[in-house]
Amino acid sequence: MDKAYSPSSESQIYDQWLNSGAFTPKVPANPIESRKKREPFTIILPPPNANNPLHAGHALYAVEDIMVRYHRMLGDPTLWLPGTDHAGIETQFVFEKYLQKQGKSRFDYDRETLFKMIFDYVNENRDVAKNQLKRLGFSLDWTREKFTMDADHIARVYAVFNRMVNEGLIYRDEKIVNYCTFCGTAFSNLEVEHKNVDSHLWYIKYGPITVATTRPETMLGDTAVVVNPKDKKYESLIGKFITLPLVGRQISVIAEESVDPKFGTGAVKVTPSHSPEDYDMAKKHNLEFIRIFDYDGKSNNNVPKKYRGFYPAQVRQMVLDDLEKLNLIEKVKDYSHEVGHCYKCGRPIEPMTAPQWFVKIKPLADKATEVVKKDEVLIFPKRFKKSFLTWMKDIKDWPISRQIVWGHQIPIWYCVDNEPTKFDLTFIDKKGETIHGNWLQLCDQNYSYDEVKKGLQSLIAQTDAKYYLSEEEAKKDGQFVLQETDTFDTWFSSGQWPYSTLGWDPNGNHSPDFEYFYPTSVLDTMWDILFFWVARMIMMGIYVTGQIPFKVAHMHSRVTDSKGQKMSKSKGNVIDPLIMSNQYGADALRMALVIGVAPGSDISLSEDKIRAQRNFVNKIWNASRYILMQSSELKTSSLNSDDKNILEKLNKIVFSTTKNLNNYRFGQASEDLYHFFWHEFCDQYIESTKNRIGEALPTLIKVLTTSLKLLHPFIPFITETVYQELISKFNLKKELLISSSWPTHES
Repeated sequence: MDKAYSPSSESQIYDQWLNSGAFTPKVPANPIESRKKREPFTIILPPPNANNPLHAGHALYAVEDIMVRYHRMLGDPTLWLPGTDHAGIETQFVFEKYLQKQGKSRFDYDRETLFKMIFDYVNENRDVAKNQLKRLGFSLDWTREKFTMDADHIARVYAVFNRMVNEGLIYRDEKIVNYCTFCGTAFSNLEVEHKNVDSHLWYIKYGPITVATTRPETMLGDTAVVVNPKDKKYESLIGKFITLPLVGRQISVIAEESVDPKFGTGAVKVTPSHSPEDYDMAKKHNLEFIRIFDYDGKSNNNVPKKYRGFYPAQVRQMVLDDLEKLNLIEKVKDYSHEVGHCYKCGRPIEPMTAPQWFVKIKPLADKATEVVKKDEVLIFPKRFKKSFLTWMKDIKDWPISRQIVWGHQIPIWYCVDNEPTKFDLTFIDKKGETIHGNWLQLCDQNYSYDEVKKGLQSLIAQTDAKYYLSEEEAKKDGQFVLQETDTFDTWFSSGQWPYSTLGWDPNGNHSPDFEYFYPTSVLDTMWDILFFWVARMIMMGIYVTGQIPFKVAHMHSRVTDSKGQKMSKSKGNVIDPLIMSNQYGADALRMALVIGVAPGSDISLSEDKIRAQRNFVNKIWNASRYILMQSSELKTSSLNSDDKNILEKLNKIVFSTTKNLNNYRFGQASEDLYHFFWHEFCDQYIESTKNRIGEALPTLIKVLTTSLKLLHPFIPFITETVYQELISKFNLKKELLISSSWPTHES
C-alpha cells in the first residue's frame, strides 16, 4: 500500500462497482409473489435540476446511499433509481438570463422554437449532474435512469390528467392567483415568500367615507367599500352608493362582519381582482370583478385613459398626484406590513384574477391525511408529522397551470374558429412582429391559421371556452385547432414520480419493476418540500395506484456554514462538493455531512470539518497499512484479555450501528464508529498488540474487516480499497465489499 491514501483512485473503484452489476437488482420472474416473500428496499432519488451542477445540499444524497448500501449488504434486493428534473420555472429563468447576455429575450421567439432552444440547452448540461453523482460515490442504478421530460413519463402524466378531468377533479376557473409579472406566470401559495415591507397607509376620501389603504393604485378597480355592520358611524351609509374618485363609477357601501372597525378608519376599499381577501368578499356579496393590470404587469383598458399602459408603481404615483391635487388625501401614516414576493426572482407578487387550471384537492388530501395519521406513511422525525397534518387541514385547491414554455404542455385543445372572441392570442408574424388579438380580430387582419399556429407564443382562453382532451377530438368540431400554451406546475409532474419511474401503466399493463418495487421503502428529502412534493406524492400515489408511494418520509435539514448561516454566493460561504471531494476525497465530505448530526437538525459544514474527516480516512489507511505490513501467515492462538475486550466492543458496535441505521440515526451511528475505530481499536488495542503482533493478527484482521463493513455505507471508497488489499494479502474470500454480507451481532 502507498504511504498515503489518494482520492484520485476513487473513480476507478466506482467503475468496479458499476461493472460488477452491484447497483442493478434483478426482478424475479414472478415479481408480485416474490415481493410477498421478501420485500425489496427501494429509494427513488429526488431528482436534481438537470441543468445545474450539484451543491452542498445535493451531497446529502449520502444519507440515501448509506441506507441503500446497508440494505444491499443485508441481502435485500435493493434499488436506488436515479433521475433528473426539468425544473420548469427555475430552468427557464436561467435560460432567460443566458438570452439576456446575448441581447435577446423570450419574447423574440415563438413557443415551439423557445422550447427547443431550452431543451437543447438542458441536454448539453445533463451529464454534469450525473457525473458529479458518480464522483460522490452514489450507488445508483444507472440502467434505470429517468428524466422528467422523457416521453413515457409525459404520457403517464397526461393519462392521469385526462382521468382527473373525466372524474371531475380538474376544473378551469378565473380565480385570484399569485402572479409574477416578471416571470410571467402564476404561483401557488407555497411558492410565495412573505417579506416585511416598510410602506405607508394612505387615508383617501371617498365622498362621505375615508378609507385607509396600502395600495392606492388599485382603487381604479374598486367595486365596493365595506364596513362593519356594528360600526355606528357608517350605519346610515350601508346600502347606499358613493362615487369612486378619479374614475366616477358608482360603488356600493356594504356591511361585512369580518371588517375590523379599529383598522384605519374602519372602512375598507374592495378590489376583488387584486386582493385574495377582497376576492373572497366579492364572491360572498356578488360584487363586480374589474382587473386593472394585465399579465405583462401594465395597466389595461379598464382604467381611465391617462393611467393605461403603466406599471403598478407608476400608476400609484400618478394616482397619488391626482388625489393630492383634488385634496382627497386626508393623511398618510408610516406602516409596516407583509408583502408577497416571487420565490424565484424576488419581485413583489401581483395578486390578480386569471384563468387557471385547478385540482380539487380535498378528496385527495383526505386520503393522504388518513394514511399519515395512521403512520402508514411514517414521517420521520415525528415533529414534521404535526406540520403536515396542519397544512393538509387548511389546504386550498391546487393551481397546476404555469404560463411558461419549459415543461409539460397541458394536453388541452381548443377550436378557435368556433368561439372566435374567447381566445386572446399572441404570436410572431412572418415579419417578425409580435401581434396580439382574439381570433376574430386576427381574421379581420387577414392572418392565416398556419401563420398564427407557427408563430404562437401564448393562448389565453376564457373560462367558459369549450375544450377537448385530444387534437383529434377537437378537429371533429372545428377547422382551426390550437393547443393550450400553459404548462403543468413542475410539482404536478414530480408528484407522480415514484409510480411513473417504475413503469405504472394507465391500462393496467404495469412493468415488472412497478410490480416488484412499488410501493417504495423510503423517501428522503429536505423538510422544506414536505408540502411542495412529499404531500403531493402521497396524494397522487394513492389516487392513481390505490397504494401509498413510500412507507417512510425521512426529512433531513439544510446544510449551513460553520456559523449556521444559509450558504449563498453573495455571502461567500458556499462549499462546492466537487472541489472538496477532489481535494480531500468524497469519503471525507460524506462523513462530514452526517457525523454527529441529530435527525432533522441543520447540518453545519466547513472545510475544517471536512479536513477532520480526511484525517479519519487517513487514520483508517494507516492502521490498515500497519496490519497489512505484517506476515501473511495467520497463527492460531488463544485469546488474551485485550483480544476478548476488543471483540466484545466490536460485537457491541455491530449491534448499535445496526440499530441506529434501522432507526435513521445516521449521525449517532457514524459518531460511534468514529470513536470505536480511532480510540478503542487504534489508540488502545493496536497499541497493546505491538509486542505480540503474530498472536494478535487474526483478531486485528477480524476487527478491521468488520469495521470496514460497518463503515462502508458512510465512507465506501477507502473501505473498499482496504478490503481488496486484505483479500489479496491474506487470501480471504474474493468479493467486493459493496456486495459482502453485513456483520451479525452475537448474542
